[in-house]
Amino acid sequence: FEINDHEKCVYYKECNGQCVILCFYVDDILLFGTSLEIVKDVKSYLSRRFDMKDLGEANIILGMKVERTQAGFIINQASSIEKMLKKFNFFFNCNPVLIPYEPSVCLLKNNGEPVCQLQYSQMIGSLMYISNKTRPDIAYAVGRLSRYTHNPSKEHWNALRQVFKYLRGTMDYSIHYKGFPYVVEGHNDANWII
Repeated sequence: FEINDHEKCVYYKECNGQCVILCFYVDDILLFGTSLEIVKDVKSYLSRRFDMKDLGEANIILGMKVERTQAGFIINQASSIEKMLKKFNFFFNCNPVLIPYEPSVCLLKNNGEPVCQLQYSQMIGSLMYISNKTRPDIAYAVGRLSRYTHNPSKEHWNALRQVFKYLRGTMDYSIHYKGFPYVVEGHNDANWII
């Protein structure tokens, strides 16, 4: 197996036009390939060398739902987002919005007293986890808002609420992977000028 240069917990192997990928997280392994035979061969190889349990086809891993289709894989974090929204009281009685960050908002450093700094930091941490896994559409907003975790103001809170309202309306957004690229590329239409 060769290690992926961009993600050190991902290994891949190509053999006779077939490919298999191993993704490690602590003591969990996600294994997938271009054919069932190569996947079975790798599972057999690993089980001869390690004490392991085959849990079958993956449907949830690290809070992400994985769905296999004819065209590839679909992953989303709808259940994790729902739990997060409920935890921070944004699931019920929340009016969804169309964008995660209002471009006209110009956030500045708060020189006054912080407003609920601990909860703000917890909410930013939850958003970072979501944006790093399956929701690059909120990455810009989370990056901007994370600059103010040490001393948030009412304006920062309003912008943070915007992200949560956006997620409430887009919980089921997914990423669809097709084919086998050597490097997974992502594109975002966020405005980097702000």
